[in-house]
Amino acid sequence: MEVLSVIADVLTPAHLLAMLAGVVGGLCIGALPGLTSNLGVALLLPVTFGMDPISALIMLTSLYAAAIYAGSFPAILLHTPGTSASAATAIDGFALTRKGEFNKAIRIATFSSVCGGVFSALMLLVIAPPLSLLSLKFGPPEYFMLAVFGLTIIGTLASGNMIKGLMSGAAGLAISTVGLDLDSGFPRFAFGSTDLQGGIGFVPAVIGLFSLSQALLMCEEPHRTIQQVKVTAGGQWRLFPTRDEIRQIRATVMRSSLIGGFIGILPGAGGDIGSWAAYNEAKRFSRNDPDFGKGSIRGVAASESANNATTGSAMVPLLTLGIPGSPTAAILLGALIIHGLQPGRTLFTVHAHFTYTVIVGFLLANLVMGFIGMGLGRYMGVVARLPNSILIAVVVVLSVVGAFSLGNNMYDVYTMMAFGLLGYLMRKGNFSPAPMVLGMILGPMAEQGFRQSVILADGPVVLHLLGSPISITLAALSLLSIVSAGYLEFKRTKAARAAG
Repeated sequence: MEVLSVIADVLTPAHLLAMLAGVVGGLCIGALPGLTSNLGVALLLPVTFGMDPISALIMLTSLYAAAIYAGSFPAILLHTPGTSASAATAIDGFALTRKGEFNKAIRIATFSSVCGGVFSALMLLVIAPPLSLLSLKFGPPEYFMLAVFGLTIIGTLASGNMIKGLMSGAAGLAISTVGLDLDSGFPRFAFGSTDLQGGIGFVPAVIGLFSLSQALLMCEEPHRTIQQVKVTAGGQWRLFPTRDEIRQIRATVMRSSLIGGFIGILPGAGGDIGSWAAYNEAKRFSRNDPDFGKGSIRGVAASESANNATTGSAMVPLLTLGIPGSPTAAILLGALIIHGLQPGRTLFTVHAHFTYTVIVGFLLANLVMGFIGMGLGRYMGVVARLPNSILIAVVVVLSVVGAFSLGNNMYDVYTMMAFGLLGYLMRKGNFSPAPMVLGMILGPMAEQGFRQSVILADGPVVLHLLGSPISITLAALSLLSIVSAGYLEFKRTKAARAAG
């Protein structure tokens, strides 16, 4: 009876209207570069003050899920990730658009996002308390080893050139050190600039590396279109993926949803790390797919299922322990407190009806998001057929507005422009920007984990870093990743020599 009561409460007109408003708002915000889910939830938070708590939380969580998904639209069509969690989607998604298969990319992204979001909602519904206990076992050594494991995948993210991938990743690590020292507060590589003391803004850098660099590349052929071939059967509009497409991506979606779901419960990790980790694993399992990195639906499915799988799992430690698993979850924590609710056991006992109604509403919001997204996919192809001269102006304007909107200062715009030029030069030199982005994400996590481990170590630092089963497992996975990357590079080089 309690289950029926929760479902009936979710389906009331007020809650459904709040859900629809959240989904539509999230689609609009996520599709605009720079306007992240954090910004969307923060902007909507004051609107919910006078609302019913259930409607308020359903609206905010719906916006969260839809904004992460909507970042795939500009990533696929313009090589311009709407959110940083969609950066990996741009690699294969944009390649499919150039082949005239943009609708295939959008429907795969939509299907995968829904699967990842529903998986995370079920995870939140069924196994929230046990999973939250796992996140408590992550201390500084575990976070350091997690960052090291993430850094070991850098070499495999660069299509066909491991050395250039490692160079790009090393540059990302170096960039992540700019700013105030974590312990002493001494400025590093700031050169007397107060702006640089705050570090290099991650989102402006991503917008520059992916968006502005693409606009500069399009300037070389202003009269061409992104779609470079005639539309094939794969590019014609379909509402749902075909059976063959589902067969190709089902293992990738399940594996990536698990990866995203696990990473989502780790405070501070988020959809960025989840999508790149899942993308790398998909590449590892798709070594016989010659299109991976050049227009594979497995690449799109991996990124999108993982980044949406982090949305629900990020709320696991939030609801059970009051520890937000992402910046957006931290804002949702504020929403809970504003409405007089305290995270913890009482949410699953005294306020159980509220909690389970919000979770079921979040699950339904992912399905609603999918149907709206599939409907929009039919009309997205017009972007791929516009002349580059028009798209260049659109991408530049969106990039500047997106960068400026983050902090309302020109420093972020200058950062975006500098990284746009750097990204253009990198891509002309066949350097992938993806490893640099990963280095920038994981650098601060690795440094903070190592610094804290050194302070806490009672004896040799290495023994402290490897003092738990989680750390040992992550170290073994890191070693396996390095060995497999080297082996794949050796086989690729050997095959190239044989072909030559």
